[in-house]
Amino acid sequence: MATPNETPVSDLSYEQARDELIAVVNELEQGSATLEQSLALWERGEALAQRCEEWLIGARARLDAARSVASTDADPTGDASADQ
Repeated sequence: MATPNETPVSDLSYEQARDELIAVVNELEQGSATLEQSLALWERGEALAQRCEEWLIGARARLDAARSVASTDADPTGDASADQ
């Protein structure tokens, strides 16, 4: 059984966290880990899933901000009726 990565979850990129989470799930699905190992994997997996969610929330916020800027640039008066 592979031991969980020792890199702090907060230091991982989205791709790193996602890839490690896939590995953790695969390891748990094999069922060959001891109870203690399974608990450690589960806890790491929960932290990795949270990290992925944080990245996705941040990406969504950046997209929303970019859309807001783009729509403001398209209509500097802020008057949506001017487009109609």
